[in-house]
Amino acid sequence: MKGASTSEVREAVGIFDSEVKLQAAIDDLLSHGFDRAEISVLAPVAAVEEKLGHHFQSVQEIEDDRSILTKAYIPVETIGDAQGAVIGSLMYIGAFAGIVLVASGGALAAALAGLAMGGSGTAIGITLARFMNRHHADYIADQLEKGGLLLWVRTWDQKDEAKAIKILSAQSGLDVHVHGFPA
Repeated sequence: MKGASTSEVREAVGIFDSEVKLQAAIDDLLSHGFDRAEISVLAPVAAVEEKLGHHFQSVQEIEDDRSILTKAYIPVETIGDAQGAVIGSLMYIGAFAGIVLVASGGALAAALAGLAMGGSGTAIGITLARFMNRHHADYIADQLEKGGLLLWVRTWDQKDEAKAIKILSAQSGLDVHVHGFPA
């Protein structure tokens, strides 16, 4: 880790009006030396409001609130990888079950049942992948309805702060600024 002041935690924050702009800012931050662990985004709106104990009207109300629930940034590619793993593993389980039935002396009907289970596993996997897509789409839509997608990046010194502000602003971040909290 970079050298940090022990008295204050500082981070740059920006609001983005589209997922594309948010992703571009994150990619730019990563390519300019910020670590993925230094980047966070807003937790689901429902979870934030539950922790707050009330609804908020705009993300600008909460962007500088240290108690706000955030979550680590997860690349869109990782979501796609998870979807592929779900579909593939469920298909594999069904096919493997068919092989076990045949290997254990099962009849042709058992083999066909196993293959059918493989198809069912694929169908279940596709359904789960669609659910994951829908969940992500709802997560984004909920924040956009509240005024935008919040992005925080931990900064360790004035050089990091200047670099983060420049990147967030260049990628169409709104209300870009740095704030600090007691460590």
